Amino acid sequence: MIKRHATSFALLLAGLAYFVPSVAGGAPAAYTACTTIAILAVMAYGADLVLSYLGEVSLGHTVFWAAGGYSAAILAVNYGWNGWATAGGAVVVSLVFACLLGLATLRTREFVFSLVTYAAAVVAMEIAFNWSYLGGSDGVVGIPPLDLPLLGWKFGGATNDELWPIAWLLLMATLLFIHRFRRSRLGTSALMVQMNPDLATALGVDARRVRLAVFVTSAPISALAGWLYAYQRAYVGTDMFETYFLVLMLTAIVIVGRRLLLGPLIGTALIIVQQNFFSIGGDGDKIVLGAVLAAILLLWPKGLVGFLDLLANRRRPAPQNEG
Repeated sequence: MIKRHATSFALLLAGLAYFVPSVAGGAPAAYTACTTIAILAVMAYGADLVLSYLGEVSLGHTVFWAAGGYSAAILAVNYGWNGWATAGGAVVVSLVFACLLGLATLRTREFVFSLVTYAAAVVAMEIAFNWSYLGGSDGVVGIPPLDLPLLGWKFGGATNDELWPIAWLLLMATLLFIHRFRRSRLGTSALMVQMNPDLATALGVDARRVRLAVFVTSAPISALAGWLYAYQRAYVGTDMFETYFLVLMLTAIVIVGRRLLLGPLIGTALIIVQQNFFSIGGDGDKIVLGAVLAAILLLWPKGLVGFLDLLANRRRPAPQNEG
């Protein structure tokens, strides 16, 4: 019952986040920050499924993030598809890549899994950089404003204040999906495979099938974030494969604590607020981001939640022996 109320409260907070730009006076900077936070948080939730429920560090999730962006760009610029069609294309492309990469890494674990997924991201970046169909080193420019026609109405736009409702809806849909995943048979099986593989095998759980299913499930989430990011920037390039996005999503996942519904969202918000409103320069912000990730992993592996628990335990008076 407590968990149910906590989840409902978390979803309510995320819902109220829709009004944050308005409360901030409707300033362009507020809309830009909120839209960016929503997009990058969705990106992080994709990687969070693999890290939190399989216990594996995927260093290749930028492939799905970039696949979503490139799909939106190519299909919109070259073929004139609307937002619904490009979103569908982003999902399909990411699923194909996830199946291929998931099958390739099916027998790998831990360091080898991370290394292979990272190698896949490097290869994908080099292909995008040298393939003229994908814009090569120049990327794809001139992406038209997002157009989402629905029952005679048109949603979307070109500016951050116009994209904010779409970004917020995508974030809410992602949170609802993660909430359902946590309570699903696949989510339960994934945790069992991670924490007690012998018990999972004894109960007839096919660990390889579960790992592949979770990996493939995570891909469209990050891809849809990349899809919307392409419309926000009106441009995609090989910078989507940069380590910055990889470190950002991993930091957003671990900074608060794993397997917390709002964890990646709060983590992303902390990072983007620092970079947008308390920036110390592009390189300086990257140093801060890397330093925060290292500090969390070294000092508080359970994130800020674990740190707060440690403080609470220290303040709690020690039990006194009677007699």
